[in-house]
Amino acid sequence: MSKRIVITGGGGFLGSHLTARLLGEGNHVICIDNFFTSSEQTVAPFLADPRYELIRHDIVDPIIVEDVDQIYNLACPAAPGHYQFNPVRTVKTSVLGAINMLGMARATGARIMQASTSEVYGDPEISPQVESYRGSVNPIGLRACYDEGKRAAETLFFDYHRQHGIEIRVARIFNTFGPNMHPFDGRVVSNFIRQALAGEDITIFGDGGQTRSFCYVSDLIEGFIRLMNADDFTGPVNLGNPVERTILDLAENVIDLTGAGSQLIRKPLPPDDPVRRCPDISLAKEKLGWEPTVDLRTGLSATIEYFQDLDFAEWPPPTPYWEAPPQA
Repeated sequence: MSKRIVITGGGGFLGSHLTARLLGEGNHVICIDNFFTSSEQTVAPFLADPRYELIRHDIVDPIIVEDVDQIYNLACPAAPGHYQFNPVRTVKTSVLGAINMLGMARATGARIMQASTSEVYGDPEISPQVESYRGSVNPIGLRACYDEGKRAAETLFFDYHRQHGIEIRVARIFNTFGPNMHPFDGRVVSNFIRQALAGEDITIFGDGGQTRSFCYVSDLIEGFIRLMNADDFTGPVNLGNPVERTILDLAENVIDLTGAGSQLIRKPLPPDDPVRRCPDISLAKEKLGWEPTVDLRTGLSATIEYFQDLDFAEWPPPTPYWEAPPQA
C-alpha cells in the first residue's frame, strides 16, 4: 500500500537514492532540505512527479507535515569539511533536528528512522565494531560536533521511544559511495575519483594504511528499507560493507579503473581521524536478512562513470554551505 513518507535531507546523496527507490515503489515522498550541503540537481528528476513534494526548510526550526506514515531523518552535514565549518550548526542539526522530527512523529503517529553513523564509535579500540561497543570519542575534538551530535540524537530517539512510545529505527551507517555524491564533498571516494579524472595527483592523509569499509549506495538503501519496515526491531544496527580496505588500496583501485597517471601525495593525518573502521553486520543479517551484494570495483566503476559525465564547474568548491556566513 502506498505511504506518505518524509525524507529530511532528501536532496542529498543518500536522500536522492532513497527518494528514487520509494517513488519507484509507488509511495508519496515529501523532501525537506535546506540545500546547505547538497545540490538541487539531485532532486530535479523528481520535480515533475505528482507524488513528490519539495519543502525548502532547515530542520533546526520546527515543522509539522500532516498525514505522514514514515520519516527518514537523514539531514546533517556528513563530510568533515562541511560539519567542521560550522560545528555549532552541526550539533543543532543533529540535536534540535532530532527533537523536531521526533515531535512530528509523535504528532502524526509516524514511524521514524534516524540515520546515525559509524562515527558514534569514534576512533574504535576494537575491530570490527559491534553495536554493543560504546565507542572511543573525543568530546572536545574537531570531529565531536558530528560524533557527539549523532550520539545525542540516538539518545533522544530512545528516550522518545521509552517515554512517548514513538516507533523508532536507528541505522549506523558506514562509509557509503556511489552516483550523486557531490564531487567536492571532501570524502575519500569522491576526492580520489575527482582528482584522478582531472589529471591531478591523489592526496592521501597519513600513510594510507588506515582502513575503511566501503558500501555501495544501492546496498545501503536496501538496508534502510528493510530496517524501516521491520517489525519489533528498533536497532541500532550497523549498515555497511564488512570488507575492510586500506585507503592506499582504494587509491590504487581508482587509478586503475580511471586509467589516470596520478601519483600519490601524502599529507599528515587530521586530528581524531579513525585508524580502523569496519562493521560487524551479524545483527543486520539476523534481524533484516541484509548484507551487501555490490563489490568495491563494481561500485567504483559506476561511480566513476557518473563523475565522468559531470561538469565540475557546475559543482564549484566551496559548496553553497561554505559560501553562507557562519550562523550559530
